[in-house]
Amino acid sequence: MNCPHISSRGLRLAVLAAETGTVLLAAAAFVLSFTALHDLAARSGIDRDLAWLWPLIVDGIIVVATVAVFTLAGTRVIWYPWLLLILGAGVSVAANAVHALVAADPEVSGLLAGSVASVPPIVLVASTHLTAILIRHSRTVLQVAAHHESVAAEAAQADAQLRAVETHQPAPDPEIDVEAPLAEVNAEERRTVASTLRGLGLNNSQIARLFGVDRSTVGRWLLKPVEEQETPS
Repeated sequence: MNCPHISSRGLRLAVLAAETGTVLLAAAAFVLSFTALHDLAARSGIDRDLAWLWPLIVDGIIVVATVAVFTLAGTRVIWYPWLLLILGAGVSVAANAVHALVAADPEVSGLLAGSVASVPPIVLVASTHLTAILIRHSRTVLQVAAHHESVAAEAAQADAQLRAVETHQPAPDPEIDVEAPLAEVNAEERRTVASTLRGLGLNNSQIARLFGVDRSTVGRWLLKPVEEQETPS
């Protein structure tokens, strides 16, 4: 995702706003569907004190199945949560439509009443599914953004260390004293200094330029003990 002008903080706020919007939308659809299904259950003979359980089961399976679809994505059993999601959505839409036909004003056509009543369960399915997609995608985006910031910070630190070494100035976190010209470092210390520079990320060519020697000489320093090193030309 190429958004160099957007900070991680701004991205997190945007993601949070989108997630909050879809959750509120799903909650509103759930309340409307719940109310209709509760009344339909009570009208159908279920005790009114227990009638709230029926819409909770019907619409609840939609939420649970949606979460399961994303959790089990790529597995062999993914068909089962999809089946539950489709069945739950179908029952919810049909039950909301039936309730509208039973409870709607006689002057309102059955088609209109059923269509209006079908909107909440459909929106519930869509918004719940969208919320799950958004949460999964946002986590990936935020992880990528954090990784890019980390890489940029490491690159800036490495660049600062390289510039400090090339100008014979102390690096932000040095392990060696490079204030004196490296060409003047005595033979006993060259291998240690070269090894330290190699650990900071410099290659043999860069180290050789700092010492004023050939890169092959640096290679020998890093492979042989100090007493076996040849005096650089």
